[in-house]
Amino acid sequence: MERPRPILRPEGPIVVETVGLNVHYGSFHALREVSAAFAANHITALIGPSGCGKSTYLRCFNRMNDLIEGARVSGQVLLEGEDVNTPETDVVELRRRVGMVFQAPNPFPMSIFDNIAYGPRLQGVREHSRLEEIVERSLRAAALWDEVKDKLRQTAIALSGGQQQRMCIARALAVEPEILLMDEPCSALDPTATFHIEELMLELKQRYTIIIVTHNMYQASRVSDYTGFFLLGELIEYDRTEKIFEGPADPRTDDYIRGRFG
Repeated sequence: MERPRPILRPEGPIVVETVGLNVHYGSFHALREVSAAFAANHITALIGPSGCGKSTYLRCFNRMNDLIEGARVSGQVLLEGEDVNTPETDVVELRRRVGMVFQAPNPFPMSIFDNIAYGPRLQGVREHSRLEEIVERSLRAAALWDEVKDKLRQTAIALSGGQQQRMCIARALAVEPEILLMDEPCSALDPTATFHIEELMLELKQRYTIIIVTHNMYQASRVSDYTGFFLLGELIEYDRTEKIFEGPADPRTDDYIRGRFG
């Protein structure tokens, strides 16, 4: 039987989509037949109460669920038309193409320079001048260069929380991904740092496709072009952000956005 196609096709070229995606953790059915498509150079926010499957869904795009014992994935994740869930998939290359920024900043215990150069070095870049070029380009892209250009040999752990998160974004950008996944990237940050990350996202979407999980309804409405609402492992509604926030089709979406549950 043919799987259901995505409930909405965003405008523009589709970079990645899921078709009939299911995830089980042991006997727990965490995601149920999720189909959605994501267009190039747009930001999509995934919203919903805790435990509804948002982060599980995000991890499907670069197979991070492979690292969770007992996780089973079925259905398709199509990256430019190719299913990433096949045994032939080079998972290391997949995670280069689909970068991820986690909820809490996770700088490596090394210098700022070495944090950013870590990925390129794994890819075989050895020439120091080339690494310097990548580090500067990535830090500029993350709007952090001017703040750290004289501290590159200092430990990244000494940076503020907001700076650490932007450095982690720069580290993801250093390997030139096509898609940037962000799992509640501002939940541990103060309002000023959150503002900087949101401004950065709006700049980065000119070059990348961004999918963000957030519990902050104001953030979703401010930065995203499309929004998907998850509940109990199902994608209940997926549409342009203004439609989701101003006139959702499903009453459960409206109840969640208005704070009636969650």
